Amino acid sequence: MDNACHTMAITVGEEDQASCETYAHKSMHGGDKNMIAGVGACKVDSCSHNKALECTMQNVQMASHNNHVDCMSFSHR
Repeated sequence: MDNACHTMAITVGEEDQASCETYAHKSMHGGDKNMIAGVGACKVDSCSHNKALECTMQNVQMASHNNHVDCMSFSHR
């Protein structure tokens, strides 16, 4: 909605992919339209912003890519 994620928090990735696991292809929208999501958990061990499965960045950039959403702020250690 409005090119923003309106949920309390998202989960990023698997061990080797920095994709948004919270994103779902649905015709209906969920979440609170007054809220902008933060990163709740990051499971990408190789990301330099990952500390104990938490993202340390203040803001992350997400973008649609091949029918899924990727974390564009991902940076290898």
